[in-house]
Amino acid sequence: MARHYGMDWLRIGAFGLLIFYHIGMVFVPWAYHAKTAHPIDWVTIPMQALNAWRLSLLFVVSGYASRAIFAGEPHAGRFFWGRTKRLVPPVLFAMAVINPLQPWVELTTQHGYTHDFRYFLANDYFHIHKISGISVPTWQHLWFVVYLFVYTALLSVALAVLPARARAGVSRAAGWVLSGPLVILVPVALLVGNWAWSFPGVAETHDLFNDLPAHRLYLPMFLFGFLLRESAPVWAAIRRWWRVAAMLAGVAYGIVATVEAIYLKSQIPLDHYFWFGMVRAVQSWCSVVALLGVADRYLNHDAPGRAMLNEAVFPFYIIHQTIIVGVAGALLGAGIGPLAEFAVLLATTTAGCWLFYRLGREIVPLRPLIGLRLSKAPRPARPRVAA
Repeated sequence: MARHYGMDWLRIGAFGLLIFYHIGMVFVPWAYHAKTAHPIDWVTIPMQALNAWRLSLLFVVSGYASRAIFAGEPHAGRFFWGRTKRLVPPVLFAMAVINPLQPWVELTTQHGYTHDFRYFLANDYFHIHKISGISVPTWQHLWFVVYLFVYTALLSVALAVLPARARAGVSRAAGWVLSGPLVILVPVALLVGNWAWSFPGVAETHDLFNDLPAHRLYLPMFLFGFLLRESAPVWAAIRRWWRVAAMLAGVAYGIVATVEAIYLKSQIPLDHYFWFGMVRAVQSWCSVVALLGVADRYLNHDAPGRAMLNEAVFPFYIIHQTIIVGVAGALLGAGIGPLAEFAVLLATTTAGCWLFYRLGREIVPLRPLIGLRLSKAPRPARPRVAA
């Protein structure tokens, strides 16, 4: 299949929104590694527009990209080794070099930790233990990459064990199950069942071996993305039904936002919370289908900057949260208002991410550590000018 540029733009947009989302986490009452001195309750309402589907979409897009990589060299062992080289070094590098600032800021601003950062690195961070309930060393936001690697490993085993005919049969069966309006109904039913099974709700831990509710959600999303790339029936269903999905997602978000506004300064009652989760399940999957449809219908074309932005996404993801947490921690005593604080966070995060990417891509040994291929793509040769 030809490259689907819409999926590239969807990936770029999803990670871009993630930066805004994590900046928003500084201001809402929800738990986060750095909190403002000026929390704003109503920010949870626009945050709920992204909260239900942002990670599901990232796993779908990652599964789609994995299928594109496997299609280029359909050998399970080489596929797994290639993904290992791409995913594992950035996680280890971030845990050792980039992430330590995040738990230190959280400990000093929220848990009464009194030692400076140098002491924290030398005496606390690299010992495997917990400080005030915070595990160190930590992969922090790169749990997403860790889970992606584990799902890739499981997929690689399945690709190695199943013969090509069996894989084709699985793909046809899944395409049949998700054809027509079932592309909306079946996943929504599974999400609703997952919520009812887990109710009253178990928070994601991002602990690989103690996060079953998250795995029940994100592994199927990854596998759906892997199926999607070469499933004509599923793409046909998305093209036919994405507008209906968009309307359902809008209605579901309207309900979620209303409930959030009603209980803005209090906890949602347990009986209401059950139905709140059901509606969020509809919002989550219908938003994913709608965004896939929009990407296919309106964004499936190349444009200047697409290749560079697509390359920059992984380095941006690696560094963005450390910048946000570090700057937010530093601004606690600055005495500025929330609007100015947001502007500073947005400007410094954007500039810091861009600088991290531009410098890292030019230093060849750093490239695999920030999620880039080892060698830079060759620059196109300049045409000779006739004398």
